[in-house]
Amino acid sequence: MAKTIIRTAIDVGTTKVCTVVADVTDRSTIRVMGTGVVHSQGLHKGMVVSINEVKDSIRESVRIAEMSSGHKIDSAYVGVSGNHIGSLNNHRMVTISRNDRLVCRDDLKKVLESAQNIDVSSDKQLLHVIPRSYSLDGQAGMKNPVGMYGARLDLETHIITAAVTSVKNLVKCIRGAKVDVDGLVFSSLASSEAVLTEHEKELGVILADIGGGTTDIAIYKDGSVCHTAVLPVGGYQLTRDISISLGLPTAVAEVAKRKYANVDEDFSTEQKDPVSLSIENGYNIMHQDLYEVVRARMEEILKLIVMEMPRSEYTNMVPTGLVLTGGTANLPGLAAMAQEMLQIPVRVGSPREIHGLADSLYAPAYASGVGLLMWGVKNDEDIIKLNGRKSLLSRLLFKLRRPARPDKKKPYDEGLAKGGNHDTSNS
Repeated sequence: MAKTIIRTAIDVGTTKVCTVVADVTDRSTIRVMGTGVVHSQGLHKGMVVSINEVKDSIRESVRIAEMSSGHKIDSAYVGVSGNHIGSLNNHRMVTISRNDRLVCRDDLKKVLESAQNIDVSSDKQLLHVIPRSYSLDGQAGMKNPVGMYGARLDLETHIITAAVTSVKNLVKCIRGAKVDVDGLVFSSLASSEAVLTEHEKELGVILADIGGGTTDIAIYKDGSVCHTAVLPVGGYQLTRDISISLGLPTAVAEVAKRKYANVDEDFSTEQKDPVSLSIENGYNIMHQDLYEVVRARMEEILKLIVMEMPRSEYTNMVPTGLVLTGGTANLPGLAAMAQEMLQIPVRVGSPREIHGLADSLYAPAYASGVGLLMWGVKNDEDIIKLNGRKSLLSRLLFKLRRPARPDKKKPYDEGLAKGGNHDTSNS
């Protein structure tokens, strides 16, 4: 009988809190046992603005997930977003000084540990230090250089930072709901695990998770992430535009967006006569007016997404194009509009490779929540042991890739372990 380990993910978003409980077998098969999705309160653009409201939302989401799964939730992987997130690519090098010039495990360990020794400003913490590629004497693209000849070993990493205070506030809310933190994961990395294929990551792809308050971006090339960012715009800005432009209360504008908003140009041109939409409480708007407001905002968001590309000729860098996910990605006509506008392939991404009570999660809005589980499966030490991945390279990569983890015995004052390399003896 296959061994199983139960893991939980909590996606604390601007518009919803989603808790997912799953068991994972020694074949890394994720079987969803229960979920809890509630409307989020107390967040603005991915950041905590009211601790009590956020804590209450998390507590209710966890309660529903516990009831549906029949499992008590003690700890979880937690997504992090907000425009306080920053990133950079870094380079580290060690020399092979021995006479035989053979790269050994100690050299690999040394360059991996060196990658974590990077100075950040006092108000920032390292969230992830992700190995991208090795080079040996200038020969790039090495996957595992151990046992090869060379005099110089280089490592490229992608580093993600977060504001200390923002993360402390989030962790306080989670712990206030009587849940400990297994790891903190940047939301776009989590979404990437759920919706991107290895083929897309290898050739080059942009992932844009358009949530309620932010758009989280991750760009992949040659099989690894090379750029991440957060745009402070999302579905809430769309609702606000509708409210201001069409003179609707915010709640009514949200209803109009969910029921009637679309950016399908063919649908717009087919409307020969003005069409009036009855929303609720006696409010009426013209369908064409709604279409124009929504399309203008989505064009702006798409332009901001491609501006995050490291160079202007993005069509060559990301031949597999753009993958849109998050709740706003459900907007009818968005993929076709983006493909026509950007001249690259565009698709809407939904979570995949999950089983059990997962039917309700096969939607773009749940990419981050499902992805948190998938990231945890890939980087959880207990699951790595369960799968028998005991090589030195696997253990070292795990220490670098795994999510930053707060100290369970101390107040969250010392910040995150660099690169998530937390001493588990203190956990």
